[in-house]
Amino acid sequence: MKYLRRFIWYAASRLLIILIVLGLLTTAFYFAMNSTNIYIILKDGMARRAQVVLTDSGDDLSVYFSPAYLARDHLLMDVKNGSSIYQNYYDITGIDHRIQLDAFWCWPWDETATATITETIPGIDGKLKSTAKEAAAVLNLPQTPRWETARYVVTLTKENNQWRIKDLTRIQ
Repeated sequence: MKYLRRFIWYAASRLLIILIVLGLLTTAFYFAMNSTNIYIILKDGMARRAQVVLTDSGDDLSVYFSPAYLARDHLLMDVKNGSSIYQNYYDITGIDHRIQLDAFWCWPWDETATATITETIPGIDGKLKSTAKEAAAVLNLPQTPRWETARYVVTLTKENNQWRIKDLTRIQ
């Protein structure tokens, strides 16, 4: 009886260790999967947003952003209203968009995530429109367009098993 009790205790303790290791591996897998999905949404969504603001390409941003955010983004509202400096004064043919993920956290079972990113566009291929040179001189606009580097706290939510950017808060 003594040997049977020792054997059961030995088997149960090893089974518990195996279950703990499997639980940690599963949690790490889902964390990595969410991290990858969120990074892709951030990178592609912010690049597409900058492209729409700079070139008015008319792309559908609802794949990356929630409709509530799209309705209140001031840069996108300027494009819709026709008051965007980039469309009114510049001919832009290309951009070099970069995102640096500074901080990120999301539990595997959560439906929301928070990230801190830095968005830069070091190179914009474009120049002033010939028809807007006089107005640009009055406004002191540079010959080539510039994008201000910004740091954001981004809130993402999972809607229908797809991550979307719910809010961008500029912190710097």
